Formats: sequence, C-alpha cells, structure tokens
Amino acid sequence: MAFIGFGTTFLFLILVIVVVLLFLSLYIVPQQNAYVIERLGKFHAVTVAGLHMKIPFIDRIAQKMNLRVSQLDVKLETKTLDNVFVTVVASTQFRVDARHVDVAYYELQNPAAQLRSYMEDALRSAIPALTLDDAFARKDNVALDVQQTVGNEMQRFGFNVVKTLITAIDPSAQVKQAMDSINAAQREKEATRQRAEAQRIAIETQAQADAEKTRLQGEGQANYRREIANGIVDQIKSLHAVGMDISEVNQVVMFNQYLDVMRSMSESKNAKTVVLPASTPAGFKNMYDEVTNALLTGQAVGEPGVPMPGSESRPNRG
Repeated sequence: MAFIGFGTTFLFLILVIVVVLLFLSLYIVPQQNAYVIERLGKFHAVTVAGLHMKIPFIDRIAQKMNLRVSQLDVKLETKTLDNVFVTVVASTQFRVDARHVDVAYYELQNPAAQLRSYMEDALRSAIPALTLDDAFARKDNVALDVQQTVGNEMQRFGFNVVKTLITAIDPSAQVKQAMDSINAAQREKEATRQRAEAQRIAIETQAQADAEKTRLQGEGQANYRREIANGIVDQIKSLHAVGMDISEVNQVVMFNQYLDVMRSMSESKNAKTVVLPASTPAGFKNMYDEVTNALLTGQAVGEPGVPMPGSESRPNRG
C-alpha cells in the first residue's frame, strides 16, 4: 500500500512538472507586436502575433517589440538665411520594420534619442538655407527633405519613418511685430490704390454724365429755338395772309417779342426793376418804338444772310 501511495504521489509530481513546463513553454504574441527570442543568450527567432512555444530555461523572450506607429516631437532653435532666429517644432512618425525586428532591437540602444539627433541635424541643415518667408512658404518641402534624410538613416537600423511634419515656425515677438507692420503697410498701400482707382472711375463717370447732359441741353435749346422760329414764321404768314402789309406784320411780331421779354423778366427769380414811362399811351408808344428799333437794329447788324421775318425775297413783277 505504501508503494502504491508513493507511486501516486510521484505521478502527480510528474504531472505537475509537465504542466509547469508546458506553461513555461507556451506564450502568446498580441497583434501588432513581435517578440525577440534568444536561445542560450543568442538570437534565435522573431515571433509575431499568435500562439508559440519555446524551450523553458533555454529560450527566453529578450524583447517585446511594438510594431505600431510612434511619434516623436522635436523642438529646436535655428537661424534662417536672413539671420532671423526661429523656433522650429517638428513631429516625426516612425515604426519598427516588421522584416527587421532583430536589427531594430540589437542595433539601437535608444531609438528615440537617435531619431531626435537625426531630426535636429536635418532641420539645422535645411532651415538656414532659406529666408524666413521661404521657410513659411516651403514648409512642406522642408518636411519632405527631412523625412527622406532621416528615413534613409533610420532604415539602416530597422526603423521606417512614416511621416514628418513641420508643425510650427515661430520667430521672436519683435520679428512678428515687424512682419505684421509690413503686411499692414502693404495692405494699406493696396487699399489706397483701390480708393484712387475708384475715385478716378467716379470722376470719369461724372464727366461723361456732364457731357451727355450738356449735349442734351444743347439739343433741347436748339429744338426750342427752332420751334420759336417756326412759330414766328407761321405767325408772319398768317398775318400776311389776312392782308396786312409786311411792315405792319414786322411791327406786330416785334411787339409780341417785346411782350414775351417783359413777361420773362417779370416771372424770373432774378428779375430787376424796370422803370416804364408814366405817360400812357404816348409814353408806351415811345417805349415801343425804342424797343422795336433796337430789335430791328440788332437784326440789321446780325449774321449776314439771315433774312428779316417776313422779308422773304419776292419775284420781280416789273
């Protein structure tokens, strides 16, 4: 019975040892991870996501490498080509190359520090070759150059540089203020030019409107005088048709013009005082004679070739 009890205990111990060894042999690698396995201190294999087995006490997990993308932010001060000190902030995204996990583990002790050094060196080489304005305008080109330079260096150590971004280029406060002043002056200059152009257009438009107004007024005045002349001619023809002598017709026409002038003077806002003779009708007859004589004299010394009203040429009946 004692032998049976001892055998049962021994089997139980053997079973426990097997379970422990099996537990120590099996391991699971999570997704987006890779484990570096060493056998007796020497690199043996790289295992990826899934269930794996190793030899207990002989194989060991040397390093658990994360294959996801990591980001490193770099901030440094440098000088541009036009001697302006700026603070540049760059962010680079990198990851372990799944094909070279062992290289990434064994080659670099501190990958982030090494990458930071490469980034700072590349930025200090790229920014001083550009002026401040070019650094802002060509920020993406600078980031691409830094990415290629750093990527080529880190690839030798089993790392891939996925993306590099220049997130900020900050000059000093005095430089910012000077840049704002320059931009404000340029915008004010452009605004002044636009206001002057608008004023020129307004003047040209007003001049064209005044010219058109003058032309229309001239045409209206010409039409007005033409209608007056036509009315006088019609009046002379009407009086001459009823048998009045031409001299009488002329006097009637002159008298009507006289009355029109007097009415215009009385209705005008700028009318002046007119002193008329007190004797009536003799005084009125004298004033009428003076006005008609003045009108006739004015027409006599007028433009040559303009006939007197009613003095149309008649055929010679002799």
